[in-house]
Amino acid sequence: QVQLVESGGGLVQAGDSLRLSCAVSGRTFRYTMGWFRQAPGKEREFVAAISWNDAVTDYADSVKGRFTISRDNVQNTVYLQMSSLKPEDTAVYLCALEVSHMRPPRGAQEYEYWGQGTQVTVSS
Repeated sequence: QVQLVESGGGLVQAGDSLRLSCAVSGRTFRYTMGWFRQAPGKEREFVAAISWNDAVTDYADSVKGRFTISRDNVQNTVYLQMSSLKPEDTAVYLCALEVSHMRPPRGAQEYEYWGQGTQVTVSS
């Protein structure tokens, strides 16, 4: 049974940094990981993704240059380093796992497993 558990969210000020973690259990090889976010009243949106071998990363335009996705395949953990945070980054951040694509997809429907999410609030 695949399980994803996010951590690292919190309340920060604009311009601050935060690192989210997603611990994966139940699968240890060849999986793509993505981070999505969902703000109140808005649809879930793609943030970043990384291929199983770190060869490919992808970022939404809104976070490119500010966020970095990485993974530790020994620890089975994926990270999202967020810098220069803005109030519009406020959302619940969710990690997701999929096993079917070589290149990380952006569509939420492509991901089979999801964590419960961690709240990130950025004050102005």
